[in-house]
Parts: sequence; structure tokens; C-alpha cells
Amino acid sequence: MKVATINNGTRDGCLFVVDKGLNFAVEARDIAATLQQALDNWEDVEVSLLKLSETLNQGQAKGAVPFNELSVAAPLPRAYQWVDGSAYVTHVELVRKARGAEMPASFWTDPLMYQGGSDILLGARDPIIVADESWGIDFEAEIVVITDDVAMGVSASEALSHIKLLALVNDVSLRNLIPGELAKGFGFYQSKPASSFSPVAITPDELGQAWQGGRVHLPLCSTLNGTAFGAPEAGTDMIFSFPDLIAHAAKTRFLGAGTIVGSGTVANADSTKGSSCIAERRMREIIETGQAKTDFMKFGDQIRIEMLTRQGESVFGAIDQKVNQYHPEK
Repeated sequence: MKVATINNGTRDGCLFVVDKGLNFAVEARDIAATLQQALDNWEDVEVSLLKLSETLNQGQAKGAVPFNELSVAAPLPRAYQWVDGSAYVTHVELVRKARGAEMPASFWTDPLMYQGGSDILLGARDPIIVADESWGIDFEAEIVVITDDVAMGVSASEALSHIKLLALVNDVSLRNLIPGELAKGFGFYQSKPASSFSPVAITPDELGQAWQGGRVHLPLCSTLNGTAFGAPEAGTDMIFSFPDLIAHAAKTRFLGAGTIVGSGTVANADSTKGSSCIAERRMREIIETGQAKTDFMKFGDQIRIEMLTRQGESVFGAIDQKVNQYHPEK
């Protein structure tokens, strides 16, 4: 099943079910008005949503309309919790080197995790709005899972069943603000503006054999200003699975339905697969040539993030965003 939130003038939008080909959608208001409402009552509404999805895919859903990715909000336009992990430790190692920080050996056994801003989450076509290019604007292509209610102390094996949906995210970073923030010893804040999400979220079964071991075994493709930037395999070099990350997040707290858990920037040790962010490419350039050649994003730049099946079909639709300069209202 694939679901989307369509902008309707309200903060939380309206829940729609989308067909496998991302061609048609049907409103699910009679089952759940919003995705958060569906997640709050997943056991009660899942069967009805799946039936609606089946009817839509058979071309028999009443009220079906063409699916327009331009009209989507984030699947959860605001979420009770958005936490991002560090499943791809190769990426963490390279980016820390870029700012002259050593990586503790424990990072290979104990994931990093930070709590992002979840009050405003962007849709797939919403612009990235930044006030100053000098802040080092970077995209980060990732995968996320969305959970139902998760008990404190859940094990990784138990956590797998709490994954209800998956999506893509562009976890935007302002690289030149990060070192100063982390030097304070209190984590990210100003360096992490609003994240944007794929047009649809999907249930794990939509991935078929590509969903194994709590990992997505497909390439994640990033295209910057029309040029391919990277397509690392998301199931390769993912040291911590999504169940591992959920168990880590829930070690000392309960997770409410609608919690979003990110994989961290998808990265492979094999540099020929490219990168899912500019910082990683810059670090590889420094290692290979002694200096970084790739600039961070500028106003007017366009980033597209998409995951394709082995047959070339879009799984989640595409995040496709332009960087715009922010001008405060006077």
C-alpha cells in the first residue's frame, strides 16, 4: 500500500491512498482523515486501507483522481517525533574527518542519533529556503521508517513489527554551522533546517524481496542540477538495521505512533557508487587530490532524490527541490 498526504489548506492535509504506479489516488477520509489519525488507530484501520488500495489498483475505486506529486505535503506534515540515526558508519567517518574530528570505535557498535525538528516537515516539491549561502547548504538522501506505538526497552527483533511505513527524506544540513554547534557539546539545531519527504510512504510489503533484514536493498539516486550525483545501494554497508535504530531510540523512552526514524545518509564504502550528500564527496576529493572541488549548494540549485526498482519504476516518487533565498517579511 502507498499513501500520501494532499494539501487541502489545513496543517495536516488529507490522507489519500495511491496506486502502485503513482498514477491515481483516492481519498481515505471515511477511514482516517489524516495519516497521523491512521497511525494512531493502525490496528483498526489497516484492513480497510488495504482494501481501498486493492480496489484502486484494480481500477475500481470510486472517486479516484490523477495523482499529482505537485500537490503533496510530507506524508506527516508535522510529526510527534523525528529522530535520525547513523546506520551508514562509512558516511559518519568521512564527514567527521572533513571537520577534523576523530571517530570513536564505539560508533561501529552504538549508533549516533539526534532529534530533529518535526513541527514543520516539507513536501517533496517544497523549496529549501535558506537565508545565507555561506552556511554551506547540503542535501542528505536518506530512508526513514514510521512506527506505531513502541514500548520502552523493545528489542530489535520486536521492533521490526512496529515498522508500518517507509519513505525517503532530504535531511538538509548547513555544513558550515555544524562545527560551531557541536563544539558546544549540545548537538545540532541551527544547522538542521526543515527536512523534506517523498510524495508517498509505503508499507514494507510494497518492496517485496528488496525488504530484508530490516533494510531496503535498492539504490538511492541523487541528481544535482540534472547531473547524476550518486546511487549507493541502501542495503549495503548499513551497519545498523531499522529495527536496531528503533531499539536504540526506545531504550529509555516510549515512542508514540507516528515517530519517524531515519537511516542517516545512505553511503557505500565503494566510492564508485557516488554519494548521497556533498560533504561526503568533498571529503573523498580531499583524500584523493588534497582539496575539495565540489561546492555546496547555491540559490537556484535543484536536487532530486528518488529510489527505483531494478526495473526502473519509482518506489516513493521523487523529492525534487530548488534552493531559494529567504527574505524575511518586513
